[in-house]
Amino acid sequence: MNAPMELDHDEMLRIRLEVLRREHRDMDEAIHALQLNARPDPLTLRRLKKQKLFLKDQIVKFEDMLIPDIIA
Repeated sequence: MNAPMELDHDEMLRIRLEVLRREHRDMDEAIHALQLNARPDPLTLRRLKKQKLFLKDQIVKFEDMLIPDIIA
């Protein structure tokens, strides 16, 4: 009886994970575009990099939630 709920939960996690990965890629592209500017704003760059790092942490968190614990 619990199996369908777990599958739904896992599917929601996978969808959220894909959204986070896409946002991370977009953030990387935004940082790269800003760095190509003749005089990039260091404060904006720092904020974008911080947001990108936060997204990466969230990605790792969701990946860990999808990987089952294995007791060795």
